[in-house]
Amino acid sequence: MQHFTIATVADQSADFRRVLWTGTHSQLVIMTIPPGGEIGEETHDGIDQILTFVSGAGEARIAGEAKAVAPGDLVVVPSGTRHNFVNTGPNPLVLYTVYGPPEHADGAVHHTKDEADVAEESGHDEPPTS
Repeated sequence: MQHFTIATVADQSADFRRVLWTGTHSQLVIMTIPPGGEIGEETHDGIDQILTFVSGAGEARIAGEAKAVAPGDLVVVPSGTRHNFVNTGPNPLVLYTVYGPPEHADGAVHHTKDEADVAEESGHDEPPTS
């Protein structure tokens, strides 16, 4: 059994991205976006994403629309939808997200967005194939 007090685990992580659990059909990831930072505009083809915000203030930018996000908010990003999440507050924007199917390498930890970008571009952040 995997058990997480997920809001607490997410709030205690300073890493930009940390994969907590990877299954065959989904993946649990926590993220911390620093003040002034963002996830970066992207599209996941074949992957749905559900994000739940734990602390901080931000803006969800989904398919050309923008909406403020705050603790307790949940945002669904369907496969193929262009999206970005931006920290608009003075404190870290903390969230956990579920990808279905997995999007990142099992157990991946990226301390910063730059580190995450390098891992993705170099092919070192590929999800498991089976």
